[in-house]
Amino acid sequence: MNDHALLLVNLGSPASTSVADVRRYLNQFLMDPYVIDLPWPVRRLLVGLILIKRPEQSAHAYASIWWDEGSPLVVLSRRLQQAMTREWTQGPVELAMRYGEPSLDTVLQRLTAQGIRRVTLAPLYPQFADSTVTTVVEEARRVVRTRKLDVEFSLVQPFYDQPEYIEALVASSAPHLQQGFDHLLLSFHGLPERHLTKLDPTGQHCLQNADCCRTAPPEVLAVCYRAQCLRSAEAFAKQMGLAEGQWSVSFQSRLGKAKWIEPYTEATLDALAQQGVKKLLVMCPAFVADCIETLEEIGDRGREQFCAAGGEELVLVPCLNDDAHWAQALNTLCERAPALA
Repeated sequence: MNDHALLLVNLGSPASTSVADVRRYLNQFLMDPYVIDLPWPVRRLLVGLILIKRPEQSAHAYASIWWDEGSPLVVLSRRLQQAMTREWTQGPVELAMRYGEPSLDTVLQRLTAQGIRRVTLAPLYPQFADSTVTTVVEEARRVVRTRKLDVEFSLVQPFYDQPEYIEALVASSAPHLQQGFDHLLLSFHGLPERHLTKLDPTGQHCLQNADCCRTAPPEVLAVCYRAQCLRSAEAFAKQMGLAEGQWSVSFQSRLGKAKWIEPYTEATLDALAQQGVKKLLVMCPAFVADCIETLEEIGDRGREQFCAAGGEELVLVPCLNDDAHWAQALNTLCERAPALA
C-alpha cells in the first residue's frame, strides 16, 4: 500500500517581492521563538523595530534574484520534490514550508484527508539547530494536536556527516572545483552563540573557543550546530582530497547586535582577498537549495565585496538543489528515518 508519505520541509519564502508580502513573511519568521529566543514582549518589540526598514531592504534583495517562476528556493524545492517522486516508492511526496506557503498545516491536513497515517518528516537542513529542525518538529506536532489528526511521524535525522550527503556534495561540486581555484570557502549560515550554549549538555564545551568543536564529545556533537558544520566541512574536504590551507570555514547572515558564531563570512572575504586569493570558490553547505542567502548575499554582495577588496573572481558553487545524486542520497536518508518519539 502506498500509504506512507514523504514530507519535505524547507524554510520558506515571501509570496512575492512586494514590501507587504516580505513584511508578512519576516514577521512570521522572526516571531518564531526558536529563531529569536527572547520572551514574547521583548521579541515583539524587537521584531517591530526590525520591520520598520527591513522589509523594503529585503524586498529589493529578493527582487534582484527572483525568477520568472517565483522564489528560487520554492522553485528548486519543487524540482527536488519532483525528483523525489521517482525515488520514494512508499506513497506521495509533498513539500511544505515552515514559513509562508505551502504551510505545514495545509499539507498535513491534505495528506490525512487522503487517508495517509504515516509521514516521514524531512527537514531539509544537514546540521541541527533549534531554529531549523526543532521548529519544524514542533510545528508539525502543533498541527496534529490542534487539528486532531491521526498521523505518526518518522524524522530524518541531521545528516551533516552521512556518507550519502557528503558524496552528493562532492558529485555536485566537483565540476566547479575542477575548473581550478585559489581557495575554497565553505560558508555556513550563522547562529547567535547563545543558541549553542543553551543546548550544551556539559555547560562547558561551547564556552570555549571554536576549536573545541573539532573534538566535541558525542553528547555535544548531537546538538552543537558549529561542531556539525565543521564535521561537514572536514568530511567534504577529505572526500574531495583538498589539502590543508586550500579551504576554510566561515558563517554568514548575521542579524542584530548579538554575538554570533565566528569567523564571519564578510570579514573572511576581505581577509582572503588581502592575502592574495584571486579566484575564490564559495560553497554554502548549510543550504540544500539556492536562496536569497546564497544567490544574493554571496553571489551578488559577496562577489562585489571580494572584488572590491582586491580579489578578481568569486564563483558561487550551486547548492545540491535537484541534483540526481542528491535525490538518491536523500531517499536513502529518508528510508532509514526512525520514528519520532
